[in-house]
Amino acid sequence: MSSINDCIKFDLDIKDKNIFFYDNFYKFFNGVQYKVYEALLKQPACPFCGSLNFIKTGRLKTHVRYITADASRPIVIRLFKQRILCRDCQRRSIAQSDLVDKHCCISNASKRKVLSALTEDRSMTSIARENNVSVNTVQRVLASCSHRFLDGYDYLPEYLAFDEFKGVDRTLHFICLDADSHTVVQILRTRYKSVLLKYFGKFSSQARMAVKTVSMDLNFYYQDIVRACFPNARIVIDRFHIVQMLARSLNSLRVQVMKQYEKSSREYKLLKSPWKLYLKKFRDLEKLHPVYNWHYKDCLTQEQIVMEGIACNEELENSYNLLQDFFEAIDNHDTAKVEELLYSKLPVGNLMHKTLLTFRRNKAAVLNGITSTYSNGYLEGFNRKIKQIERTAYGYSNFISLLTRIRVSVI
Repeated sequence: MSSINDCIKFDLDIKDKNIFFYDNFYKFFNGVQYKVYEALLKQPACPFCGSLNFIKTGRLKTHVRYITADASRPIVIRLFKQRILCRDCQRRSIAQSDLVDKHCCISNASKRKVLSALTEDRSMTSIARENNVSVNTVQRVLASCSHRFLDGYDYLPEYLAFDEFKGVDRTLHFICLDADSHTVVQILRTRYKSVLLKYFGKFSSQARMAVKTVSMDLNFYYQDIVRACFPNARIVIDRFHIVQMLARSLNSLRVQVMKQYEKSSREYKLLKSPWKLYLKKFRDLEKLHPVYNWHYKDCLTQEQIVMEGIACNEELENSYNLLQDFFEAIDNHDTAKVEELLYSKLPVGNLMHKTLLTFRRNKAAVLNGITSTYSNGYLEGFNRKIKQIERTAYGYSNFISLLTRIRVSVI
């Protein structure tokens, strides 16, 4: 009996000295073959007074689900828990073990394996199937983890990043990250101005005054929140959003110019099929090796395609040159050049003109974005991970469950 007990304990990695295995066999339950281990859980002493003077009053039979490497052949431990009556304190008790919690039939090892699987990009259904538990059990394991990110209102990172993402019911949730350590400060259910002001207003004045920069996109009321809550913070417009707005304006103007020509014309084909070339940096274009293209029946380099395409319209040419100048100024952190481009008098089309007007209204924040080393790059990548979590789960209907899964999976 001792050898069987030691071998089974070694195979199952169970170290509880009060559990004694004495048999193992296969048995079918609901058409599934289970590997069953029978064991006795002894009570060494009274849990209330520690007395060894007690009477054994029977056993409680439980079936504990245990981890297995082969999901097609699950493991069940048929555990008989000793009941005792203490002669000294006259109290009854049932033997307990670290193998499984009280009033539970899922082993703690199985719960730890489920929790480990929740950190991966997997659905709860596949996790439940692999561990031979129900989806509700996986949800309970997830709910046992804390969804909170930053406890207390006495500290805030010096460098913050603001953004939003789509979550429960396709609503936009607010997310705030530490721009230095890239850890989540908080995720709120909504991004309404009143909600954000109320949340950041809970922090002490010392914590709010310690914030030095807040990087964000061009969301106008985020800037109002920063001015109201963080008096010493500089607003930094993310460089990606600056370039994105300029590229979208140029792309829209290209489409407008393209539609002025016949579809069979050379100008139309030059502006349509190689549209990605107009958004690349000019220095990255191929300038030496022409390639034949069947769209316009000619051998041209990428540089020749772009130069011939923008020559179709003066506003398009000016907008393209403006975008390239912005590329160069951002790479060189040249704020003087950026400020000069913001007040350009060249005709660049309505959309590009509106983009420049937006940059002028936020000139200080835009210039901060050009010189600052902080951006929303990591935050955008974090949002991409959140989208993948939602896509794998086919969406979430509970905001707390989404927060907990984000905390377990990404952080």
